Amino acid sequence: MIIKQAMVLAAGLGTRMRPITETMPKPLVRIGGKPMIDYVLDALVAAGVQTVVVNVHHHADQMEAHLAKEKRAEIRVSDERDRLMDSGGGLAKGLKLLDQYHPALVMNADLFWIGEPEGEPSNLVRLAGQFDPSRMDMSMLCVDQERTTGHNGKNDFSMAEDGRLTRYVADAPNPVVYAGALALMPRLFDDARDGPFNLNIYFDRAIATGRLFGTGLNGQWLTVGTPDAIAPAEAVVARYGGSR
Repeated sequence: MIIKQAMVLAAGLGTRMRPITETMPKPLVRIGGKPMIDYVLDALVAAGVQTVVVNVHHHADQMEAHLAKEKRAEIRVSDERDRLMDSGGGLAKGLKLLDQYHPALVMNADLFWIGEPEGEPSNLVRLAGQFDPSRMDMSMLCVDQERTTGHNGKNDFSMAEDGRLTRYVADAPNPVVYAGALALMPRLFDDARDGPFNLNIYFDRAIATGRLFGTGLNGQWLTVGTPDAIAPAEAVVARYGGSR
């Protein structure tokens, strides 16, 4: 399956990245000379995505000006200037700008990876291939702790042999971290309440019905949550020579 539409969550305040984010949105912070959101857009375009919704709030004008330069895909802006909608509310609002009857990829604008093996399907291509809406509410990209940079050490889920995910508890087998990429059907959020809410509500609902699945990430995953995390992330990018 090739998924041709996506949403990028980019509206957060980036409070832990202050003072940098006092004058710019976090997704435009450069790592290895490139804004973080561009790593995300590069991965989406390479996977075959043609339409991307991006939500904006913090320094929204800067975000829109940057996105206007992207010519490889159609960019649609979900404007949250008046009200920040949190991860779930922002996703539910933005997905309305996409085709409700075709699957979509969802990514965080400030989480990315590098060093995928050459000659193999990319992480997003594999994620799209795993997603089966008849059995799954969502399929998410997951990574083990050993291949993370900048992470706080917390595991999010435990992954079964068939990819089914449950919340991680101490000593559970195959612990993984959510890597900030999902595949889903936009109409999953048809019942979403108006206003802000956290996406974890839908994660837990999918777990309760056995419909949350994961696929393992190839390469090194990076999260840049504070100014101190920039240097380690840039070192990883340099080590991989800026390759995908």
